[in-house]
Amino acid sequence: MPLIQSNYSAPPFLKGGHLQTIAAKFYTTQLIEFRRELRLDSTGQTQVAYDFIDGDSQKPLIVLFHGLEGSSQSHYAQAFARFAKQHNLPFVVVHFRSCGGVENTAPVFYHSGDSAEIGFVLNKLHQETGKKPFVVGVSLGGNALAKYLGEIGVQATCQAAAVVSAPLDLIIATQALGLPFARTVYMPYFLKTLIPKARQIMPHTDWQHCRTLKDFDDRFTAPLHGFKDAMDYYRQSSGKPFLKNIAVPTVVINAQNDPFMPANALPRVDEVSEQVFLMYPQQGGHVGFMDNHRQDKLSWLPETIMNFFQAA
Repeated sequence: MPLIQSNYSAPPFLKGGHLQTIAAKFYTTQLIEFRRELRLDSTGQTQVAYDFIDGDSQKPLIVLFHGLEGSSQSHYAQAFARFAKQHNLPFVVVHFRSCGGVENTAPVFYHSGDSAEIGFVLNKLHQETGKKPFVVGVSLGGNALAKYLGEIGVQATCQAAAVVSAPLDLIIATQALGLPFARTVYMPYFLKTLIPKARQIMPHTDWQHCRTLKDFDDRFTAPLHGFKDAMDYYRQSSGKPFLKNIAVPTVVINAQNDPFMPANALPRVDEVSEQVFLMYPQQGGHVGFMDNHRQDKLSWLPETIMNFFQAA
């Protein structure tokens, strides 16, 4: 049965998807330190950061691809790192171009449909360890992972996967982010770092009137990566149509009150393969999932995903 019941419940004082999203980002605990390696990306023209937790080499590696402008310091990456430390699991956060404080020197950026980069990373790590890893993709990284899994089918270089809070329908997700609250709160947060990075590659572009992610994608993401415009980029890069072709055990986790991905746009059972399992908690926001009943209030997500991996 591809639908999985969730045991997640949000703290009663966190009302609504926006608050559940934002509160998780401000949850503080001692930061986990990583061992960083700088490696070439799939273009061979820039370095990207691989941040490792060195666990038991006899156990499979857990790989995490972060969300838009995320890093190993993001709250969800830190939650996985704490889990990995506690269970002596080898774990790595793989950064996309320009993220994690590493300058991008390639003529391209990163984007929601960059499945080629996902495949490149997983193949390299498989060659190094001799084992197919378990893979987690969060938000943008989750969409790119879903696209990769659907494109490659049985050849996917992983044992199992988790797609978390991913904008699998990029058109609808972008529309949701254009609503007044999201446009006021989330857009400045993303564009504050995106535009300076983009300006380095396209210095003569008009950035003054770039107010939304669609503006950004029309001006930068689409032309830089060979799409006609933002809508063409969204149509070609959305992970949702690829879910029917996934051939490795994959769980899609998305809160029904996610401000970035409305519940009515979440994949249905008839839109996914038999290897895709759907878990849609009513609460949780966008990669929030704080749980007041746990000592580590962000541990619900890594525990749930690792239980799925163990079963898979």
